[in-house]
Amino acid sequence: MLPIMNGGHEYEREMIPSIMGERVVIKLGGGLLTEKSEFRTPRLDIIKSCVLEIQEIMSRGFDVILVHGAGSFGHMLAKEFRISEGYIEDFSHEFSGCTSQNEAIKQIRKDMLDLNQYIFDECTALDITAITLPTHLWASNTGPDFLGDLTIFSTTPSGIVTICYGDVVDCDGKKQFGILSGDDLVYRLASEVEGVRRVVFALGGVDGVLEHPPEVGKEQLLIPIMNPERKYASMHDSSIDVTGGIGLKVQRSLELAKNGIEVIFVNGEVRGRIVDAAFNEPVVGTKFTHFAQ
Repeated sequence: MLPIMNGGHEYEREMIPSIMGERVVIKLGGGLLTEKSEFRTPRLDIIKSCVLEIQEIMSRGFDVILVHGAGSFGHMLAKEFRISEGYIEDFSHEFSGCTSQNEAIKQIRKDMLDLNQYIFDECTALDITAITLPTHLWASNTGPDFLGDLTIFSTTPSGIVTICYGDVVDCDGKKQFGILSGDDLVYRLASEVEGVRRVVFALGGVDGVLEHPPEVGKEQLLIPIMNPERKYASMHDSSIDVTGGIGLKVQRSLELAKNGIEVIFVNGEVRGRIVDAAFNEPVVGTKFTHFAQ
């Protein structure tokens, strides 16, 4: 049995045979859901809008696996305490009441549950049944080869949204801990869970993958179709982001497309685009589709 969070309460549930059909994996970026430059600050209007789109997707017959990022609920503390590097002997630092890496890990995990609760509460308000699977409870190690049983994502009955998120997880060996990116979770879920037809990355502030970094007063050059040879703007804010930024999303999406899973990047701030992308309808964004290997 696996620990599950339901409305902030942990319990265990036996596996139930799935009756799910077609699925879509949706990744809500941390920069979409939060004010990344303001510590632990959710964008409540955006969270509500995204959940409304999930409701519409489900009403039209798709089941949803939801993965979300951390934004200002995880990246700042993780950056300050160099959590992505693993255990650092004699590391000394103080930020937001934490004075050690272990204290920071506990706070990051709590903060991620707090951010998740905002999403869960919006699901509840719209009568969407959802379960949260806190990633550090079922996964370990980092990168696309992380260890973890994905069975529950396949066996959850139709009509229930399963939610997980990028998190600090335990790691083997001297590293002891690290950050498992939501983008790596998306990659494995889309690759291994039966019935996934499409992945939607909902971004904050941009329409998709750009040829050049956006500049004030200049048109953003959107790449409508992405392939491995196409040059693009990485837009990785190394002062905050600790999981690879847009570059990791592009890399994992190219790998998925190579294996026949279509991926679409859209601006999650524009109402309706997540739904259109989920159903492969015309939409402003960047599409990763199957290409010859």
